[in-house]
Amino acid sequence: MEILITETKQELGLKAAQAGAAKIRKAILDRGEANIIVATGASQFEMLGELVKEELDWSVVTAFHLDEYIGISDQHPASFRKYLKVRFADLVPLRMFNYVNGDTDSYAECIRLGELIWQHQIDAAFIGIGENGHLAFNDPPADFETKESYIVVKLDDACRRQQLGEGWFPTLEDVPERAISMSIRQIMKSKAIICTVPDQRKAQAVYDTLNSEISSKCPASILRNHPDAVLYLDRQSASLI
Repeated sequence: MEILITETKQELGLKAAQAGAAKIRKAILDRGEANIIVATGASQFEMLGELVKEELDWSVVTAFHLDEYIGISDQHPASFRKYLKVRFADLVPLRMFNYVNGDTDSYAECIRLGELIWQHQIDAAFIGIGENGHLAFNDPPADFETKESYIVVKLDDACRRQQLGEGWFPTLEDVPERAISMSIRQIMKSKAIICTVPDQRKAQAVYDTLNSEISSKCPASILRNHPDAVLYLDRQSASLI
């Protein structure tokens, strides 16, 4: 896994977006189309802000949503569907954005999304790392073995507190306890992974990702096994390495 450290998260967002756009361009050049995964959360603000500025033929790009809370509508302030519509999907003319619907039958939704993504080779996955080392909503101990592309997961206390701390919910009790998440194996199938991780609060998770045993106890540690994963850090998130 390659590591790139920038002075600021604004520069981090620009570098990550440029790298991801290059992967998309190559896929379009090679196959005439591209497929991507897009994450959410405060860590992706700068990257997405730069990605939508890239000169790309978005009309041949299909996007997949990484995760969503169970039991909230797409109008909820914390909905990841709403987040992605506002910050990405409504700003570029994509061929298709495959959202995770969290307010329907969750197990049927996992099957629906799984059948869709099995038909696509993912060229670039834009992801982050949680304060507890999670990838998507695969909290520790994450399931490294499931072959399902999307799964129903239970959010641990650290994950729910992160969502509260980022200001998405007014109280901890308001943070949902379950979500639909893309699985670890599905994320790792991506040809390239652009992992954007700014801020001091992520420094311990970054350290563990790079230095702990590769195991489900630190889900992001699995990225060290990927042949084309780049970890984009700012000085704060890189402060312990």
